[in-house]
Amino acid sequence: MNIVQNKVDDLNLELTLEINKDDYADRRKKRLNAQKRTAEIKGFRKGMVPMSLIERIYGQSALVDAVNDLIAESLNNFIKENNLKVVGEPLPSEDQPKTEWENGNDFTFKFDVATTPEVNFGLSKDDRIPYYQIEVSEVARKEMKDNLLKQYGSLEDGEAAKAEDFIIVDFEQGETKVEGTYVALRSVSDAVRPSFVGLKKDDTVTVNVNEAFTDETDRAAMLKVKKEELAGLDPMFKMTVRNVKTFVPAPMTQETFDKIFGEGTVTDEAGFDVKVEERLKAEYAQESEFRFTKDVKDYLLKKADIALPEKFLKRWVFVANEGKFTMEEIEKDFAMFLDDYRWHMVKAYLMDKYSVKVEQSDLMESAKAFAAYQFAMYGINNVPEEQLESYAKTILSQENESRRVLEQVEDRKTVAAVREAVTVAEEKVTVEQFRELK
Repeated sequence: MNIVQNKVDDLNLELTLEINKDDYADRRKKRLNAQKRTAEIKGFRKGMVPMSLIERIYGQSALVDAVNDLIAESLNNFIKENNLKVVGEPLPSEDQPKTEWENGNDFTFKFDVATTPEVNFGLSKDDRIPYYQIEVSEVARKEMKDNLLKQYGSLEDGEAAKAEDFIIVDFEQGETKVEGTYVALRSVSDAVRPSFVGLKKDDTVTVNVNEAFTDETDRAAMLKVKKEELAGLDPMFKMTVRNVKTFVPAPMTQETFDKIFGEGTVTDEAGFDVKVEERLKAEYAQESEFRFTKDVKDYLLKKADIALPEKFLKRWVFVANEGKFTMEEIEKDFAMFLDDYRWHMVKAYLMDKYSVKVEQSDLMESAKAFAAYQFAMYGINNVPEEQLESYAKTILSQENESRRVLEQVEDRKTVAAVREAVTVAEEKVTVEQFRELK
């Protein structure tokens, strides 16, 4: 057994494995003996099948398996002995000739092996990374306040329909009549919506439903027909407004305060305004942290300046996914994949450099926070601790979810370590300025 190394460039190697019959003979023999002990062939008792028959039936598969085992073992040993930091797994060279699987032959196999460079860089207070503090404006306060009152408002009868209102209408065409259809003006096409604004109860207009409701699913629901029946319909309908419905914001009452913030938490408008301010600051803080994490990653990736064997990586991604993605699809998202790969390398280096450890308690805390967020999306707040913990355990028991939580915790703790090592340059910005950042 012989391995010849050819260094293609700083990151790529070609390994040639020369295997002769003596290298694989014992492995092949052991596999055939194992087959002889377990083979069940009609006309022979178990374990009593002649070796000549075993050889004829299983000889080639035993040869292939024996040689492949030897290849895998030899490659792994070579990588360990030479302390190579490999990317993915070795791949058969693209110019590997077809193998003639014949017992007693000598074999030559060529493999491409790609490596990554050592990650090594320092951080100090000379490294400056921006942190954007978003200021709460009066406009933002009013907008959130209005939105909260609208959210907890009610749908009431209106006069002339406005762009955000609903109208209840009857559609008529000859003998066909569809009664009591709710139409949200925001769902009407931009070209037609202006003609709907201002409609009042008992107004009648002629509508081309194809032009007014371009979404076929919505149109079918409004006309109470199957989607596939739309093509056969005359699009011109008489539409009669039966009622106008408008959202009326919730009044500034104790009942409203209790619905929004919990019973007794807010007792007057001044308290309402304080809570709005708190919510905005909390939202902005999350956005600032998310942006800071992004800027930290971008800064570190630029500083590390890691070269990767990109051509090899594209092949490896294709092979590893067993052809689920075409090379064109891989190319489309390849830049993002490279950044993610580099970040994992940088993160591993920094976690070792700053002794960043992830404890089980960190994972549980993160999973519980995610569980609370999911409950909040459905309007469920103040979830009991035991329920959150139970849901968090379910999350951590699922392989994909557990991996996601682990990566999030690693990212968060690594960024926290970097924050201590560098200078965080705080900068106050308006929310409009923040949104314009690239």
